Amino acid sequence: MTPSASVAPAVPSPARRWWVLLLVSIAMFGNYYAYDALNPVVDLLRSQRGLDYGQVGMLSTAYNIAALAVLLLGGYAIDRWGTRRAIPLFAAICVAAAALTAAAPNYETLVAGRFLLGVGAEPLIVAATTVLAKWFSGRELGFAFGLNLSISRLGSASTDWSTSFAEPLYANWQDPLWLATGMASAGLVAALLYVRMERGGVPVAASAAGTAEPLQWRRLYAFGSAYWYIVALCVVFYAAVFPFRTFAIDYFQQAHGVDRDAAGLLSSLLPMAAIIATPLFGLWADRVGKRALFMLAGTLAMLPLFLAATYLPPGPLVALPFTGVAVPLTLLLVMLVLGVVFSLIPAVMWPAVAYLVDERRLGSAYSLMTFCQQIGWALVPLAIGALNDHFAAGPQNTAGYAPGMWFYTGLSAVGLSVAWRLWRLEARAG
Repeated sequence: MTPSASVAPAVPSPARRWWVLLLVSIAMFGNYYAYDALNPVVDLLRSQRGLDYGQVGMLSTAYNIAALAVLLLGGYAIDRWGTRRAIPLFAAICVAAAALTAAAPNYETLVAGRFLLGVGAEPLIVAATTVLAKWFSGRELGFAFGLNLSISRLGSASTDWSTSFAEPLYANWQDPLWLATGMASAGLVAALLYVRMERGGVPVAASAAGTAEPLQWRRLYAFGSAYWYIVALCVVFYAAVFPFRTFAIDYFQQAHGVDRDAAGLLSSLLPMAAIIATPLFGLWADRVGKRALFMLAGTLAMLPLFLAATYLPPGPLVALPFTGVAVPLTLLLVMLVLGVVFSLIPAVMWPAVAYLVDERRLGSAYSLMTFCQQIGWALVPLAIGALNDHFAAGPQNTAGYAPGMWFYTGLSAVGLSVAWRLWRLEARAG
C-alpha cells in the first residue's frame, strides 16, 4: 500500500489546500451533528412518543436504506460531474432532512426525515473523501484524512455534549433536533464557500473531473483483493461502532444507572478520542506505512470491550476533568480504548484505498466501499433493537442488554479475522 508513481502533484498552494480541508471538514461537522442528534433523544422518543427499541433501530436503518439506494450512482456522479457540484447539493439535502426530522408530527415522518438524511449525508461523505484524495495525493494524505475525521467527529462529540450545554432543550425531543438543523445549515455554508475555493484553482487530479467512464456494473467489482479486505473490515467495524453509539446513551442510563449528562459525556469520549488521535495515527501511517498492521492491532484491541462493559464490575466513580461529572471507571476505560480504536482504524483504512485504486475511479471505489458499509450498518440496529425488545432489556432487567453486546463482540471477531488476512496479504507483498 504505497503511493503509485503516477499520482500527479497538486497545483494549488499549500494554503489553498488546507483551506479546502477546513471547509470540507466543516461541512462534514454539520453532517455528523445532524446524524448523531438522534442518539441523546432515544429515551425521550420512547417516553414522549411511545417508540420501542425496534422502532428506534428502524430510524437508523432508514438512513442506511437511503444510502444504499443512492451511493453507487452518487459515486459515479461525483466522478462524472465533479465535487464542486456534488458537495453543496448533498449538504443542502442534509439541511432539508434535519428540518423534516425536527418538525415530524408522527413516526412515519421521522422515518422519512432519516431516509432523506441518508440520501444526502453518505454521498456527501464520499464527495468529501474524494476531495481529500485528489487535493492531497502524495502529500500528507493520512494526516489530511485524520484532520478531516477529527473535525467531523467533533460534530458527533458536540451532539453528545449538547446534553449539557443545551440542557434546557431536552425538555422535549424536537428542540435538540432543531439545533441539529442549525448545525447542518452551517455545514451548507461551508460547502458553498468550498465551491468558490475550487473555482480559484484545482489540483491536477481534480481537473480530470468529467472524464469518468460510463457506469459499468461489472467493473464495480474489478478491484484487487486488498481493496475487498478493506471493504469487509469497513463493514464489520462500522456495523459494530455506529449502532453502539446509537443506543449508547440510553444503554448507559438504563443498564448502568448513569444520568443523562454523564451518559452523554461517556458517549462523547468516543469521538473525542478520535478528534485527538486520528490525525496522529494518520501522520504515523504516512511515515511508516504498515497500514494492515495498524488495522490488525485496532481490531484486536476492540474485541473484549463490549463484554467488558457488560460483565466487569463498574468500579469507583471517577470525576471527568472540567465537568464535575463522575462516571464508573470501567465504562470510562472501555470508552477511552474504543475511542483509540475508533481513531486508529479509520485513520489508516480510508487513505489506504487511495493507494490501491486509480484516481479516476476514486469516487466509485469510495462509494462502493460505503455502499457495502451501509448494508451492515442497516441491519445491525434492527438486530440490536429486536434483541433488546425480545429480552425485555431495561432498568429492571439489565441482563437483557447482554445479547446485544455479544452481537457487537461477534462482529469484532469477524473484523479481527479480516484484518489478519489483510496483514498476511501485505506481508507477502513485501
